[in-house]
Amino acid sequence: MTGRLTRRALLSGVGATTLAATGGILLPSNPAFAADFYNPFSGYPISDGWQAHIDRGSLGGIDYPMGVGTGVPACGSGTVRNIPYNGTGGHTVTIYHSNGYRTQYMHLSAFLIAEGAWVGAGAIVARSGGAAGAPGSGSSTGPHLHWHMIDPNGTRINPLVYLGGGGGGLPKTSTESDGIPGTIFWKRLQNWVRLDAGYTGPVDGVPGPNTYAAMQRYLAAHHGYGGPADGVPGPNTWAALQRLAAGWGYTGPIDGDPGPNTWRGVARFLNQNRFD
Repeated sequence: MTGRLTRRALLSGVGATTLAATGGILLPSNPAFAADFYNPFSGYPISDGWQAHIDRGSLGGIDYPMGVGTGVPACGSGTVRNIPYNGTGGHTVTIYHSNGYRTQYMHLSAFLIAEGAWVGAGAIVARSGGAAGAPGSGSSTGPHLHWHMIDPNGTRINPLVYLGGGGGGLPKTSTESDGIPGTIFWKRLQNWVRLDAGYTGPVDGVPGPNTYAAMQRYLAAHHGYGGPADGVPGPNTWAALQRLAAGWGYTGPIDGDPGPNTWRGVARFLNQNRFD
């Protein structure tokens, strides 16, 4: 018999499944790879790639077209440095990671994190910019985000290569097969609500009130949830999540008591490429 999965059980399950979950992830060969790194821009097209930057004399970078004011997530945890009017790069955020690598985002319209603050992977650190002539745009001629990394030797590197073979997104969750939500499942769920429901917390695989509140907002808009977005999931929240899962192969009751089949349906939804 499957009982309701409480918040306490969910959180304890995250820790208990970490080793099992990492056994199913194909990590890149780069020994400096940090486990919490991911590509936060996998859902955007690339307008100007690494080699194109090199060919015109740049030190390298990747450009993603996006509207001015779009939230810019940290690709990994670290300490923030804000650099206003950084030459041709305009407003720049640098994140100093514990392994000696740095991440830089350029052509920003706003800084959101205090200088010297520590952030987790997925935290929104700035707003994108790049409109020609706007404050902080630097040499940009149109709205976009420029992203590159710097290795411990000070050499600018392609973040997609660093992340492992080009994509660098989150791995698929094995919950689709085993029905047990673990760290990767919750990371993908956090990335879903980041993209679709205004979640601004870290993509760390540890769900908390902000994760659940964003999920409730989405379920209220699309799957009949009628309760408050208070970050405390109960039977009504889980019933709405079961209605979502019903569109992805779940055929069980809408009873607010999620079990393995509910989680399998939700995992099929979360395993869409756009949540990588």
